[in-house]
Amino acid sequence: MNATPDALLDLVSAGVDVVDLGRPLFRGMPQSANHPPYWHTLPRRHGDMVRADGSSAANDQIVMGTHVGTHIDALAHVSHEGRLHGGVPVEEAMEAGGFPRHGVHTIDPMIRRAVLLDVPRALGVDACEGGYEITVDDLELAEKQSGTEVGPGDVVLVRSGWGARFDDGPAAYAGADTGVPGVSAAGASWLNGRRVHAAGADTIAFERLAAREGHAALPAHRILLVEAGIYLVEALDLEALGDRLDGGGAFTLVLVPMRLTGATGSPVRPLAVFAR
Repeated sequence: MNATPDALLDLVSAGVDVVDLGRPLFRGMPQSANHPPYWHTLPRRHGDMVRADGSSAANDQIVMGTHVGTHIDALAHVSHEGRLHGGVPVEEAMEAGGFPRHGVHTIDPMIRRAVLLDVPRALGVDACEGGYEITVDDLELAEKQSGTEVGPGDVVLVRSGWGARFDDGPAAYAGADTGVPGVSAAGASWLNGRRVHAAGADTIAFERLAAREGHAALPAHRILLVEAGIYLVEALDLEALGDRLDGGGAFTLVLVPMRLTGATGSPVRPLAVFAR
């Protein structure tokens, strides 16, 4: 019996283009100061042990926080007044130092329609300024420009243009002195109203960070993670995708968290996939 043709396999066989939305991980990379930094070393180097046939192997050790680099926030990441999403008390949700029901291992792999909302292009600027608050009007303007209406189950990625500063170093990207642009609390509620599956941005905190205030208040995290159960993806590289779509629009997103049992987040390497 012949196998049933697979439309996805046919598409891949015909050829697809992939835009990598993940950041490289390296020592000294830009990140939030709230999380353990990325560290890589070689506990065994070539030549430390040589086999009788002359071969040798090297291996690695990596230490890092789960919210460093391009990563996804699980529902265990943020609580409000001692409760996680669904009203679950933190002390009940945590077992043996982890979160068995709200951890990142509970996030299914994503192969979903995604929509890029390119805010600076919608506003006619190269990038949003430090500390700029992305409003509902901004999101709706970018949505209109994209030609795609955000709907239930979509993953919405918000480009602020701040991601271009990643290569300028940790201080520039973290923006402690300048602030960082991001989605407002009202914008987070707008995303919740559209019943999206996940939302992401090209900054370390998704939402607006005021200059010299750091992570003092994170209302968008509360609204999306705690109240709505919407996952957050941060530190995305959206520059090439912005150029590809030139005004935003829809594409297929492939994103798979690591199965870190009980963890509050996971590094990810999201891919934007397009048919040729």
